[in-house]
Amino acid sequence: MAGKTAIQSMAKSKVFSALIVLALLLLFNLFFTKNFFVITIREGHLFGTLIDILNRGAPLMLLSMGMTLVIASTGGTDLSVGAIIAITAAMVSKLIGGNLVMVDGVQTYVTETPMILAIIISLGLAMALGLWNGILVTYGKIQPIVATLVLMVAGRGIAQLITSGQIITVYYKPFFFIGGGWLLGFPFAIFIALFVFALAGIFTRRTSLGLFIESVGGNNEASWYAGINERAVKLFSFIFCGFCAGVAGLIICSNVKSADANNAGLNTELDAILAAVIGGTSMAGGKFSLSGSLVGALLIQTLTTTIYAFGVPPEVSLVVKSLVVVLVCFLQSSVVSGFFTKLGSGKKEALV
Repeated sequence: MAGKTAIQSMAKSKVFSALIVLALLLLFNLFFTKNFFVITIREGHLFGTLIDILNRGAPLMLLSMGMTLVIASTGGTDLSVGAIIAITAAMVSKLIGGNLVMVDGVQTYVTETPMILAIIISLGLAMALGLWNGILVTYGKIQPIVATLVLMVAGRGIAQLITSGQIITVYYKPFFFIGGGWLLGFPFAIFIALFVFALAGIFTRRTSLGLFIESVGGNNEASWYAGINERAVKLFSFIFCGFCAGVAGLIICSNVKSADANNAGLNTELDAILAAVIGGTSMAGGKFSLSGSLVGALLIQTLTTTIYAFGVPPEVSLVVKSLVVVLVCFLQSSVVSGFFTKLGSGKKEALV
């Protein structure tokens, strides 16, 4: 009986479908990708394809968490996260830069602005941009996809204004630790993503905020009659999404040691939406799963890594990724979940 109940419970979980596809993808790599699961230790650091997936997937994990709360509270999406990444990277690069000076007879690069202050200003700008999106949605009554499309289009122009249309290179070495540093043998970017995940989990599952988000997203009018400040809830979601995009921008900028206003974060909003939906967040709003979004982000990054490992041409890789997304959505459909539910209950009648 307990086994049947477990099967029924898993069948109702969309995260379970994403985990199945992720497991199948890993199994495929076990047989067909050489050294995929090999992890080596060099200078106390872990290296390998799996570590690369976690490291390169950290920005997408952050974006998926922010996108999850926006979708859950509004039933819409934030298309501006890629532009916010570009703006944040441009701002922190402009503030830090790197001047070559003589220190004790040795040429050393120093930051133009204290690094902590530069990071705070850049993240503050990212949150302000999220607030701007929230104001357009809550007070301007504009659909989220339209409101954020404004910043998606204008954002890269803003980033180019900050960088004067140039690719700014960062020379200050302590800044490189954010995206390229190591802690306890693992890339530091992973710990940043996990910290933000823990922070979001505390706010959404240990306080009433998560219930408010699901209530506003599920039934906005009923939430208003219940006394919930739906504007504040939606504003928080957009500000948090901007914060996540800002942190992702810091990681990307630190990793490549530069800011490219044209390409930084390009098309990442699409992967963030896919990761959230694959993880079980309802596009209609209301129901959401932060842990599911992390699974979705890992699935997309694993798929991307697998495609690159096989040398699939760029024009074909998008088709492969689309097929996998279709497979996950099929596994999340009512037909498949109904099959597992009947299997768990022991019923043999045909599915209709």
